[in-house]
Amino acid sequence: MSAAVEAGNTPAFKAGDRVRVRKVDSQGHIRTPHYVRGKSGVIERFVGYFRNPENLAYGRSGEPKVALYRVRFPQSHVWPDYDGSAADTIDIDIYEHWLSAE
Repeated sequence: MSAAVEAGNTPAFKAGDRVRVRKVDSQGHIRTPHYVRGKSGVIERFVGYFRNPENLAYGRSGEPKVALYRVRFPQSHVWPDYDGSAADTIDIDIYEHWLSAE
């Protein structure tokens, strides 16, 4: 049984959706890299539902499970001084509560 079916939920985003990463300067155990906060990207795929690692880090259950997505960003958008190909991208796994629709 897949993680999505186990959770019994429907993911908020699908492949191809444009999203923006929340620009929050949170303290503690955070799985979203600073360099993509506030950046726009495209959902590459829905990965599944997993216990929230930001809660697990503090000995909590991590429930309810949260949706995880692979989000694709243009390298030139993430790194302002990037001088590689305009076609270069970076993929990062990001939990749904860090994303909003654009």
